[in-house]
Amino acid sequence: MDIKRVNKEIAEVEKTIRRTRKVRANEKLHVGVDLGTAYTVLTVLGEDFRPLACKMEFAQVIRDGLVVDFLGAKEIVARLKEKAEKSLHTSLTHAAIAVPPGTSKADSMTHAYVVEGANMEVTSISDEPTAANEVLQIQDGAVVDIGGGTTGVSIFKAGEVVHVADEPSGGTHLSLVLAGNYGIPFEEAEQIKKDPKKAKELFPIVRPVFDKMATIVEKEIQGRDVDIVYLVGGTCMMPGVEDVFEKRLGIKVVKPDNPLLVTPIGIAKSDIGESRG
Repeated sequence: MDIKRVNKEIAEVEKTIRRTRKVRANEKLHVGVDLGTAYTVLTVLGEDFRPLACKMEFAQVIRDGLVVDFLGAKEIVARLKEKAEKSLHTSLTHAAIAVPPGTSKADSMTHAYVVEGANMEVTSISDEPTAANEVLQIQDGAVVDIGGGTTGVSIFKAGEVVHVADEPSGGTHLSLVLAGNYGIPFEEAEQIKKDPKKAKELFPIVRPVFDKMATIVEKEIQGRDVDIVYLVGGTCMMPGVEDVFEKRLGIKVVKPDNPLLVTPIGIAKSDIGESRG
């Protein structure tokens, strides 16, 4: 993997969070909706996957990869869609989505119904780590997507997925630990967890949770000839996570500058796209 290329691609999408880019005439749009446990992200890419817009909203409508608030999820996606359409001056009619590895067909369709409820046709459904690899473009190794609710693992050999797994351990568990440690409400723990200034203070408290996640990955890669792991997902943003994984796994661990956006970008790349006049 070319980490410089990946970080540059992510940085270009980050710019569109603040300022949406103009859609060219007849430009094909690729749209992705990432229904995360903590954040729902809508990403729009243009021709040659040129970043155009990225809208996100914090919401707890997904738990352990399952939709627990269908109406709330649909309203959030509709809001993000409306914001993107307004800034892009065009309509969004289709989108790709992704789900945690091992999600049942019925639960996958619930994710699809959320997006369809916001008046977008779902063009593809992939598992989250595989979507992330649309950005990473690795041939061999394991992609580990640590989101708000689950830790997903996809193992690649010669560019093909040979094994996927998913366990319920993610950012929500960090917040529960912090809430118990400080005696504060869960919602407050969610907020302090995202404060970069508090990362050094918080990390020793949540380190055991990250070690548990690393243990999950250790179990899944055992005997599968994996010599490098790539971390993505919003929960990986806390500094020092990669060090915990390296110590537990005993192999090289790579993390992009902003792991939160890797999967949303990859989902958009999975969309077949539609031309604009």
